[in-house]
Amino acid sequence: MTIGELVGTFTILGRNQDDSEQEYKGTLQLSLDENNRILAKWVINNEQEQFGTGFFKDNILVVNFYYLNDESTKYKGVVIYRCITPDILDGFWSEKHGDPLYLGQERCFRIQRKNQVLD
Repeated sequence: MTIGELVGTFTILGRNQDDSEQEYKGTLQLSLDENNRILAKWVINNEQEQFGTGFFKDNILVVNFYYLNDESTKYKGVVIYRCITPDILDGFWSEKHGDPLYLGQERCFRIQRKNQVLD
């Protein structure tokens, strides 16, 4: 798999870094910068935006991310995705101020492009 194959938009299902079973949903947009590094943008539950930069090797995608809360406090973390296929990413993540006893979880599924033909 190549880094270029990851470019696109994914739907996400995840769980936060705590002991609740509550799931969140959203989208993840992956693109490349001029140095062929990953740029990521998440929109969680249609309200919270998160941004990150990362790198890809051996079908593993690592992204350092951040977001601002309602009081403009910046939160940072890292997410690691195992790229099962270019269309399915399986990840776990941790934030600096999250519960250290847990890891967040996230599964990403590529959104089909309008011009994509099914076999």
